[in-house]
Amino acid sequence: MRSAVPRTVAVLGSGSWGTTFAKVLAEGGADVTLWARRPEVAREITESKRNTDYLPGINLPRTLVATPDVAAALRGAEQVYLSVPSQTLRENLAAVRHLVPAGVPVVSLMKGVEKATGLRMSQVIEQELDIDPDLIAVASGPNLALEIAKRQPTAAVVSSRSLETATAVAATATNPYFRSFVNTDVIGTEFGGVLKNLIAVAIGIVDGVGYGENTKASIITRGLAEMTSFAVSFGAKAETLAGLAGLGDLIATCESPLSRNNTAGRLLGQGYAFGDVVRQMNQTAEGLSSVAPILELARSRGVDMPIVQQVAEVLAGTLDPRNIAPHLTETDEPQGE
Repeated sequence: MRSAVPRTVAVLGSGSWGTTFAKVLAEGGADVTLWARRPEVAREITESKRNTDYLPGINLPRTLVATPDVAAALRGAEQVYLSVPSQTLRENLAAVRHLVPAGVPVVSLMKGVEKATGLRMSQVIEQELDIDPDLIAVASGPNLALEIAKRQPTAAVVSSRSLETATAVAATATNPYFRSFVNTDVIGTEFGGVLKNLIAVAIGIVDGVGYGENTKASIITRGLAEMTSFAVSFGAKAETLAGLAGLGDLIATCESPLSRNNTAGRLLGQGYAFGDVVRQMNQTAEGLSSVAPILELARSRGVDMPIVQQVAEVLAGTLDPRNIAPHLTETDEPQGE
């Protein structure tokens, strides 16, 4: 079976997650070329096998190479993985549309929705590349980059409308410390990855305020209920949100100081203004840019998301972070769990 696994893959994006996933693929036996926008980053990865800006202290596989030439990265690729900020995905795809090999799976590693349209990343890929949705896959799960880069055992889920595509990608994205499972619920898998970021921001806020484990457990639990209601209203399966892409990712992102969304929330809870938080972050916290479009989508389906709404108010400066925890519902009347 391993002989049928694609051996030549391209990863576009050399941030912490793109580099880590390139490492996962290379250590699973694939020949990986990583596209880095900055030539000095590509040079360091290829020559020193390091990416000190995003993965300090991590040695990269000897077989991993990087290039600032996106055409060279994509040439001959049997699978293409995308790891760029969600809000720049469309423009990046427009620039490489003519370079992506025909008929190969394109895999989203991103966890966000497009602010202007509310579209999931797979939908943007379908639009910009004009490819069959059966060739599009998404990878998600409890995937904190630095832990995986250190070869700490973890699992992920690869989802595609085509089980064949999901299985082919999962086979490539599997090695002794990284196991990929599969499903065909792209909507649930993508929304799980997006929505957990918003709950993680809320957890960071109450952490920054100084609240304890009861508060955080309440927000995680009720947050999962919000995530599930939202995703199901768009056609997702509830069980997907109880799996790796939902609950698994939610726990990891809410509980780890490595989480960018948790860090952003903690700064907000400590009293920093939204603009100051953005300036302090070295990397994109996708949850911050997803709050508004997710709430707009929720309103379009009549879904109440009180925790996410409270996060939006903290971001806007209209709610004191100390007041986020009690507002787990939009009414004081007792409700069924």
